[in-house]
This record gives sequence, structure tokens and C-alpha cells, in this order.
Amino acid sequence: MIQFNDVDKEYPSELGENNVFPALSQVSFQLEEGQSLGMIGSNGAGKSTCIRLMMGFMKHSAGSVAVFGSSPHSSQHRNIGYLPEVTAFPQNLKCIELLRFAAKTCAMPKKEVEASIEYWLTRLGLWDVRFRLLRNFSKGMQQRASFAMALVHDPKLLILDEPMSGLDPVGRMEIVALIQELREKGKSILFCSHVLDDVEKLVDQVLILHQGKVCFQGSVSELCQSQADWLVVGQDLQQHRFSSREELSVYMQENADNIKLVKHHEDFESAFLRTVKESVAI
Repeated sequence: MIQFNDVDKEYPSELGENNVFPALSQVSFQLEEGQSLGMIGSNGAGKSTCIRLMMGFMKHSAGSVAVFGSSPHSSQHRNIGYLPEVTAFPQNLKCIELLRFAAKTCAMPKKEVEASIEYWLTRLGLWDVRFRLLRNFSKGMQQRASFAMALVHDPKLLILDEPMSGLDPVGRMEIVALIQELREKGKSILFCSHVLDDVEKLVDQVLILHQGKVCFQGSVSELCQSQADWLVVGQDLQQHRFSSREELSVYMQENADNIKLVKHHEDFESAFLRTVKESVAI
């Protein structure tokens, strides 16, 4: 569905100057059909640049980018559901008008449009406010409207940039459940999020970017098991880490009655932070 091969992207550093800022350097990854991929990294890691490239909003400096097997172009957008990080709705547009516009731009058959709009606005809790101007929506309601716009034409590929942004805890839980449902239906999903708990729940593969380079691509279990430390949690919930089996064995013999849990891998957040730190040290 999505293929990046040794992709570079450079931006001019200052207007009128010849030197450039490398936003991406030799970035390679792929999203297979029916797979979910979580793209994570600190601010400025290159996530939004990758999304702009795969959506065809800009051109790469080197390498190749393919979506559905060819270079990104506007005619492919009818097969993509895109949720941007920041919404920018026309001020005079009503919610239902937004979805009708989205359906038309994706060449959706007219007989399917109204039924799909009703389904997604109902599913996302917006049916009763469908005639309200979008400028009067709260941030969470605007996020739900953006999600409905991304789904109304039943796309094969979903590209979601911070899909839980602006949502309250209940809304976030509902969107997580919806993404899980779409994943089970075989949709191909790429999304960026700073909420690592959501990424861990929703992805088959995780891609870590830092300073425009790929630090890791693989499953969450592969990421967490790549560091062979033992974590021992005591009955008092204090945690102790051991890098060697010998040290672990001695501690367990001396504290057998106080051990509650032993783990042989990191949690997802710790593995992410370690991977980023290791990439900086190289």
C-alpha cells in the first residue's frame, strides 16, 4: 500500500540561502495491505513530512515514494481516508455539507452518499448536529467530523495524523474502539500519535523516527524484547532491573518471599525512549 525507499527530503533553511535543512534522510519503510502501522517520534522527527509525501502534497528530494504501487497523485485520494492533525474547515460550512463535499470529491456513487453520511455521523455522535455550522463545533466535535470525512467514502487506506487529538477520555476510548474495528475489517491503517498506549493497542508494526531517520520498524514485541533485561517487581511494588542472569538469580534467592512479578522485556514506552537515545548516541 505504501512504500518508501531511501527517501530524502530537504527544506531551504533560510530564504535566499543555499544551505538546506534535511527533514528526512534515507527513510525506508512499508505498509502492507491489511496492516496497521504506528509512526512515532518526538516533535520534528519527520512524521508529518512523511505524510505530506505519501499524500502527494510535496515532492521528495531523493529516493522513491509509492502508494498503491505508483507515485502519489490526486486520483488516488478517492481510495485514501485522510485525517489531518489540524482541521481547517470553511467557516460557513455545515457538518452534513462537509461530508457531501468529501463524498463528491471522491467520486462516490450518489445513491450511496446519504446512507453513508447518516451511518458515520450517527456512529460518531454527530447526527443530531448535522446542520450546525462547523465553526460552532468544539475541538472534539471537529475531530469527530474530520474522522467522518475520512471514512464516508469507505477508503482502502486510512492515514490518520493524531486521531485522538482534542478528544475527551470517552471520545478517545470510542475512537480507539473504532480504529480496532476498522483494523479487524482489513483496512490498511497508518497513524501518528504521541499517545504510546494507543499505538501499542492498535498496531501490527511500529515505525520510530528520530531527526529524520528510521530508528526501528517491527512489532511492539520485537521492540520490547530487543533489550534483554529482567524487571523484578516486589510485593511493595518497588522495581529492580538486572542485565545478567547471575545477578537476577542471586537477588531472587535472597528475596524469594518478596517477589511479585518477573518480566524479561521492557514496557513499550521504555523501549521507545531507549531506541531514540541509542540512535542519538550513534
